Amino acid sequence: MQKIRDDVRAVLGYLESSPGIETLEVDAARAGLIASAGPADLPYVPTPIVRDLDGPVPARLYDPRETPEDGPVVVWFHGGGFVTGGIETHQAFAADVARGLGLPVVLVDYRLAPEAPFPAAHDDAQAMARWVASGPAELGFEVDGLVLGGDSAGGTLAIATAMALRDEPAEVPVLAHLAIYPATDETDTAYPSRAEFAEGYLLTGAGRAWYRRHLRPDPEDLRSSPVRGELAGMPPGVVLTAGLDPVRDEGRAYAQALIGAGVPTTFVEAAGVIHAFVLMRKVLPSVREDLDRAFGALRAYL
Repeated sequence: MQKIRDDVRAVLGYLESSPGIETLEVDAARAGLIASAGPADLPYVPTPIVRDLDGPVPARLYDPRETPEDGPVVVWFHGGGFVTGGIETHQAFAADVARGLGLPVVLVDYRLAPEAPFPAAHDDAQAMARWVASGPAELGFEVDGLVLGGDSAGGTLAIATAMALRDEPAEVPVLAHLAIYPATDETDTAYPSRAEFAEGYLLTGAGRAWYRRHLRPDPEDLRSSPVRGELAGMPPGVVLTAGLDPVRDEGRAYAQALIGAGVPTTFVEAAGVIHAFVLMRKVLPSVREDLDRAFGALRAYL
């Protein structure tokens, strides 16, 4: 068992009296994530250019440059278990990613379950990545490559979209992909972390079952279980896991599979940290160093 960081311990103590997501209706869960992201995360600081995009899927552009130049674009898929989350919950993080990488970020507002169950989010993610790759005029610059990234469910989408664009390439290449605490295997494989952190570490076994009940994924579909697919030829990958997380071992397995397939890969684990930490950078200041390591590795691939 990894040592729990002091800031993580304080957050877990606060959450002890909070109801589990499995006790909530979908609308309440969505509202709760919006309400918690504000005080828990760093404040939203807009980039010089912030623009809603009129693509196949709602999305927002965050460009850190005063004057746009041709180059790569980061396409970011937010977390929330495919049921919650959106631009409002992740705009602060997306804007900070844009500033940290010095690249424009397109934050994708894909459809959510249960209104749009599997594979709607995956279809939206691929459609938006291909649209950005086509270099639409409203971006204001020419696109010469994509970086696909996401946290939690968004990490799964980044992986699945990278696989789809490897098999049927878009107009520009995928230069790299970043998956932060992704779920990579919806089968009943007995990963030790699923049992070890099933209770008491924010994302519980009951919570995961709640998300899956609404999403209705197909465990045998490689979009749900990409770790079971062929990974040769994938773009360079950065995988960042949380040490106290039921999906930790799926992320570890994915990084190991990438390496085994000969894909340039950097694996980073935030030891002693819980799931969903990208939305808790204010109350979990220690995770900023872990994120810096992951994004530093991503910059090296670019």
